[in-house]
Amino acid sequence: MYHFFGYMARMKNIKRWGLMRNTRDENIQEHSLQTAMIAHALALIKNEMFGGSVDAERVMALAVYHEAGEVITGDLATPIKYFNPEINSAYKQIERVAEDKLLMMLPDELRGAFEPLVKQQNDGEAYSIVKAADKICAYLKCVEELSAGNTEFAKAQKTLKKTIDEMKRPEVDYFMKTFAPSFELTLDELN
Repeated sequence: MYHFFGYMARMKNIKRWGLMRNTRDENIQEHSLQTAMIAHALALIKNEMFGGSVDAERVMALAVYHEAGEVITGDLATPIKYFNPEINSAYKQIERVAEDKLLMMLPDELRGAFEPLVKQQNDGEAYSIVKAADKICAYLKCVEELSAGNTEFAKAQKTLKKTIDEMKRPEVDYFMKTFAPSFELTLDELN
């Protein structure tokens, strides 16, 4: 018996934004789905509009598993994770141990196929698109919280917007201009 997918099912129990008051809790399972959808869109935008040749389905698969280790470690808040280099380095080591533990929950025949998805080393363009999508999702969470009147997310939104703008990625800029504004609208306004 292998427990990999039993652990993956627990993604819905891991809450994000733990240090902040939320109008609606977000878990890493729903975050991973949104990241996968946006990463896939970024890859397609890059390919179709800006001459890219990235494997959009691989990008999407990477995004699905980009938080996998957190089913063991939980979600460590960004201000803590990046408080100083020692904490960041120690946490990265903890993440590697968690990822290795997850991979041991798979049959030998599947480990090699899942390893690049679970361990996500910086492997170039696909990885950088997932990281961009992850930042966009965090920004969109801030937008949604602010739209609901929760000013707790105001500073995070400004910081994330600056980070996204500084990426200077045409597919990201296109997504932010074309799709992100709708996250500020009500359902009636979307219709």
